[in-house]
Amino acid sequence: MTEQPRRRSSDLFGRLPLPERNFVTDALRAETVGGVLLLLSAVVALIWANTLHHSYASTAHFPFGPSALGLHLSVAHWSSDGLLAVFFFVAGIELKRELVSGELREPAKAVLPVVAALCGMAAPALVYTLVATAGGGSLEGWAVPTATDIAFALAVLAVLGTALPAALRAFLLTLAVVDDLFAILIIAIFFTSGIDFAALAGAGACLALFWLLQRAGVHGWYVYVPLALVTWTLMYNSGVHATISGVAMGLLLRCSRREGEEQAPAERVEHLVRPFSAGLAVPLFALFAAGVSVSGGALGDVFRRPETLGILLGLVCGKAIGVFGGTWLAVRFTRARLNPDLRWPDVLALATLSGIGFTVSLLIGELAFTDRPQLADEAKAAVLVASVTAAVLAAILLKLRNDRYRRLTEDEELDTDADGVPDVYEQDEPAHHLRMAELLEQEAAEHRRLAELARRRRAGGPDGT
Repeated sequence: MTEQPRRRSSDLFGRLPLPERNFVTDALRAETVGGVLLLLSAVVALIWANTLHHSYASTAHFPFGPSALGLHLSVAHWSSDGLLAVFFFVAGIELKRELVSGELREPAKAVLPVVAALCGMAAPALVYTLVATAGGGSLEGWAVPTATDIAFALAVLAVLGTALPAALRAFLLTLAVVDDLFAILIIAIFFTSGIDFAALAGAGACLALFWLLQRAGVHGWYVYVPLALVTWTLMYNSGVHATISGVAMGLLLRCSRREGEEQAPAERVEHLVRPFSAGLAVPLFALFAAGVSVSGGALGDVFRRPETLGILLGLVCGKAIGVFGGTWLAVRFTRARLNPDLRWPDVLALATLSGIGFTVSLLIGELAFTDRPQLADEAKAAVLVASVTAAVLAAILLKLRNDRYRRLTEDEELDTDADGVPDVYEQDEPAHHLRMAELLEQEAAEHRRLAELARRRRAGGPDGT
């Protein structure tokens, strides 16, 4: 009898395929720049709100827009419902790409980020519920600590100069994409009331037209931008949160290339829209969402109120426990195994970093406590304190292993033969080894020449003068 071959186990956080690595590198570079702008906007908001409070409040609540369309909204309202629709549009494109050609395309690879994201949302919600119930607080904010802000997390890495291997960064990006998907579902299901079905049907018709125009190969911003504005207006007036329209349009964009196309529509549009989202839309939202009081009394309330304490513990502890626990479960009950170059403390550091919840957490905080403005502001303060705490803890854990991460990153980027492809991706290519042999032979010949010159100098020969 012949022994049956054993199925190979897959490495968690193993090396990415080269095209996926290049895409992740480009996407994360843009997210990092946006995250730094996000941090700056949050700092400006805090300074403005705590030094010139009247000016900040009057600007944030200044109304403008056409009343006939139901869009006479405050600046803060426009930033959360209007500008964030652009952010969710990009999130929808990212999700579509992950489903079509990324980590979520294959069920076996999708298990880890999906399980980690689900556990990373369920655990914070459970922590909040337990804390709020024990303290006699409101359960309305259970969803606030469930979101991860990828831009903020990457900005922290950039500021600290912490290197992470591409696989860990890709996992963080995919985790955030799945996290955003479930956050979108939470907003659509739990924060929608009084639906206007006529307006919702109109938005659905616009989305169907958007899809048909895509299928027909129609191009031109002058077609799609007005259609997107009409879709957003109808979605807003339907009672469903307006950012859902952005997600829906992002998911409808085509990610596959047709014959003769250099880029798929999703790639082209994302390249155009991402700078606007990361450089303007999200920072402006942060500017008018993060302006809360940071006095000693206000910060003390974060640790005294059950709702805010639940948010704080949910993000800092719940996220870390959930993401780490979900990853451990994937290893325990599937054939996956941890990359031999990494250790479980690396996973814990990444899980702690996912506790940075900013953009979507602030939005859900506004929606959860819309009838209680003071509690909404306190919830924002809790999100800020929790995000800073998670960032500091993750930075400490990551710094302990930063030398190891740097070596792994250098190995991933080493391109000895200068052909534009890292050496680790060419180990099975004969042409690569032939190029390396030629380079080494040239170096050996040069060293032999230098050795002969040195010998003659030491011997005082005619070439040694």
